[in-house]
Amino acid sequence: MEIELKEIRDFMAAIPPFDDLPLNVVEELTENTTIRYLRRASDFPPQDISDTRLYLIRTGAISQYSEQNELRDKLAEGDFFSTLCVDSAGQQGDTFITDEDCLIYTIPCQKLIKICQDHPHVLSFFKESASQRLNQAVSTILSERQQQASLQSSLMFTTVDDILHADIVSIPSGSSIRQAAQKMSQHNLSSLLILSDDDQLQGIITDKDIRKRCVAAGVSSEEPVNIIMSIDILTIPSDTLAFDALMLMTRKHIHHLPICDNDTLKGIINITDLMRSEGKNSVYLGSAIRRADSIALMAEHSAQIPFLQSQLVKMGATANHVGNSVSAITTAITLRLIEMAEQKLGPAPVPYAWVAAGSQARREQTSHSDQDNGLIISNQMQTEDEQWFADLAKFVCDGLNACGFIYCPGDVMAINPKWRQTQAVWQGYFDQWVDNPEPKALMYSSIFFDLRTIHGDKKLLRKIRKKVLKKTQKNTLFLGLLIQTALKLRPPLGFFRDFVLVNDGEHNDTLDLKHNGIVPIVDLARIYALAEGITAVNTTKRLKKAAGTQSLSKEGSANLLDAFEFLATLRIQHQAKQIDSGKTADNFMAPTAISRLEREHMKDAFKVIQTMQSALHQRF
Repeated sequence: MEIELKEIRDFMAAIPPFDDLPLNVVEELTENTTIRYLRRASDFPPQDISDTRLYLIRTGAISQYSEQNELRDKLAEGDFFSTLCVDSAGQQGDTFITDEDCLIYTIPCQKLIKICQDHPHVLSFFKESASQRLNQAVSTILSERQQQASLQSSLMFTTVDDILHADIVSIPSGSSIRQAAQKMSQHNLSSLLILSDDDQLQGIITDKDIRKRCVAAGVSSEEPVNIIMSIDILTIPSDTLAFDALMLMTRKHIHHLPICDNDTLKGIINITDLMRSEGKNSVYLGSAIRRADSIALMAEHSAQIPFLQSQLVKMGATANHVGNSVSAITTAITLRLIEMAEQKLGPAPVPYAWVAAGSQARREQTSHSDQDNGLIISNQMQTEDEQWFADLAKFVCDGLNACGFIYCPGDVMAINPKWRQTQAVWQGYFDQWVDNPEPKALMYSSIFFDLRTIHGDKKLLRKIRKKVLKKTQKNTLFLGLLIQTALKLRPPLGFFRDFVLVNDGEHNDTLDLKHNGIVPIVDLARIYALAEGITAVNTTKRLKKAAGTQSLSKEGSANLLDAFEFLATLRIQHQAKQIDSGKTADNFMAPTAISRLEREHMKDAFKVIQTMQSALHQRF
């Protein structure tokens, strides 16, 4: 083989998807390759080429612009231009500019299809859109991680809906204690639900209740079960993590927990169910935190979070699983601090809700991050009650900082009096932000529209959210300005060579995975939720619930979910490598740290984000 052809072959053989072809096939492609030199600012594709071809850039750079003169893509060394090889691909009306002198390899599409006919996966690489290629990549990743993962899922990966008793065994209110005991014996149960005539949960009776409140107390077994049942019942929704359920049950010293969605009874779980599900791969870090009797001991446990994250990645956990797990540990630390604060300060003077914002609220945390939180206090609060809540906020925020969750640089914490207010004041904040969306209001919107109650009266936040979502659905000015703010973070489609890289002295020649890829998707999902009145705050749930609405098509939702999973997976894998090498996990990844194929898929993810951002921008 001539030296020039050998150079072309070696270059092609190192580039996906040709790197997956037998060498003899690559050589045949090389023999059908022609070389073109294009001067800077010349036409592309060359006007003197009439047939459709695949173009591979050897040196130089080419920019692709839409009819609106928006930069769609920038091609450089090793990049393909192949949309002319398929009838439906390409962007009608797009223009291409050679930014530099270019050396380009071209292969006629007919030759390409004929030579690669026995390798359909290679042809599909050129025929499929960015979203289709990305979907295939994500499917492969999830399949590989599923095979890698342990057969038994941790409680941190499982919702109570996955393990609750499907068949609800109950007894009508007013039945006798004897009838309840007989039914429990018949079904081999340690607890029994008591329902009203309209199937509403009235109470629960356990073996312990029968022993202590009936037999030991000398109460006749013919008495109605109502007199010994427990009526102050804790319930949780079916999408609660099993880990969170276990923490709640152990903290409250209860062994049975009914599951209700919107006041509809779904079933019941008990400690045995949870421990059986936990299996041999259990992570007991949360239990250790619950038992900790000092902040110093909790800080020791909290220091294990990075190693937990690394271990989860090695076990094959998805990015969603890692986010759930790390957020669950943060929540356990927060709850233990609140419990310790209340032991020190005494009971709260009025009801309140400790709320988390940001990634903890969305259950998307990775390793340690700064804290974002606040207090929503009942409107019953009096002036003399303010000091109690100030002391609570200081104890918990100081404790979180000691545990590695540093104080928020923007002061978005409950120790700031601005974020420690009554429900009425918080309602006023949200109303003001929506009705008068000036720049600071839009900044706060990106923080406080992602809130989750960690402890306390959930109705305080629920009522605010219900009123606010009615407002945001109708306020196109607010949504439009929120979109403008969100679109300031763009994926690096205008990259040169590989990507737009950070050059700040500390993270030179790296890509910011968080702000260049993940945050733009989080912002899009939030906007869809506000436009459609969706109460979910988790990004994945928002995208799924918005699918098929006026704001987001089912196809668009699927594409964004793929992009989110792919980029988030790259981030947790990058952070796991840092943790294993003794470094602090961050979001700055060198493109050279991943394979060329992964870089291609990353570009596909960025294209998906840009497409969805452009669609949202045009709508408003």
